[in-house]
Amino acid sequence: MGTHRDQFNKVEYGVVGNHMERGSVNMKQLIGILLDWATFKGIPRGKTGYESLRMYNKAANQLLLQPFYMTLNTIKGKTALGYTLHGRRYRLVRHTIPGVTHNRDITVSKANSSKLSKLAESTILYNRINRFSKHRIHRILLTNSELAKLLPHTVAYSKLNLERLMFNHSTLFIKPTKGSVGDGIVKITKKNGGLWEIHLKKGKPLRKSIKQTQAFLRNFIGNRTYIIQEAIPLALYKKRPYDLRVSVQRGADGHWKITGMVGKVAAKGRHVTNVAKGGKVRRCEELFLESGFPFIETKEAIQKSALQLAQYIGGKIPHLADIGFDLGLDRDGNVKFIEMNARDQRITFRKAKLFQTFYKTYLTPLQYGKYLLETKKGRKGLV
Repeated sequence: MGTHRDQFNKVEYGVVGNHMERGSVNMKQLIGILLDWATFKGIPRGKTGYESLRMYNKAANQLLLQPFYMTLNTIKGKTALGYTLHGRRYRLVRHTIPGVTHNRDITVSKANSSKLSKLAESTILYNRINRFSKHRIHRILLTNSELAKLLPHTVAYSKLNLERLMFNHSTLFIKPTKGSVGDGIVKITKKNGGLWEIHLKKGKPLRKSIKQTQAFLRNFIGNRTYIIQEAIPLALYKKRPYDLRVSVQRGADGHWKITGMVGKVAAKGRHVTNVAKGGKVRRCEELFLESGFPFIETKEAIQKSALQLAQYIGGKIPHLADIGFDLGLDRDGNVKFIEMNARDQRITFRKAKLFQTFYKTYLTPLQYGKYLLETKKGRKGLV
């Protein structure tokens, strides 16, 4: 492992087996946290992006757990090279893979997917798959008559489907089936005189005929996989659309619970609410007041829908345990499903200064991990 010695500075090395090294708190149970490579290699410098290891460590200490931070690149057989916190210092050690691991890595390549499957043979790996096609999730929800009512009209992108939806709807979103932070999303809106406006990133929209719009989208999409989705007339905050990020996680009893909820308001001139695209976070009380929605009733309706969504999708996709839903409210206050994120970055709660909620988004999945450690239900497919 010489390359790792060169890459990570000021790190102590050691080999440990099934228990922590002498001097640690032996009563603490070891729990794995699987990180992507960029986050993992930033640990010695405290550069871990959106992942707050401080929150993981605080939550783990409360639960008498010892986090073992690892990444797919450093796993060898039934052991992994990873970090444990000793005092205020991280130590890089090779350790037997813990019995339970929370997955925070997104595996895209076939090679890493294979490594992930191999890892799952040595640990109860929850939130194992955390990147899903938007169209797949939509098709799952269509099989439930109640949840189907929350869905905007959504189809796979094709020339014929585009023509059909442009005939039936005045505003559409064209989205990549796998994407994040609002990248690659196009909004098209029907205008007078048979013209359509094409909204790309921030800036003045393009105006084209229906045929020119269809040709533009064909060239824009190319060979990529996209969906076409009816635009929800979202509720407005100071004339800008907003939606809601709702964190739903399995907790200490193994059941789904609402961890937090916060609003995201689109930036001026933008058609997406993503914070990474200039969206601003706002507390729900402020948004609902502006929209004229009763706070308690609206909050309860959103939470009820989010729990129903998590329970149903969790019953169809094994190992799911940590979800961030994007839900919208239309102008009448009806709840609408936008999309599901199975690797919620959680940063919206911190930006909204909801610090206790931000902490709970780290605590709750570790409570679930402790539940799995103590019950070993993961092997029976209950995660």
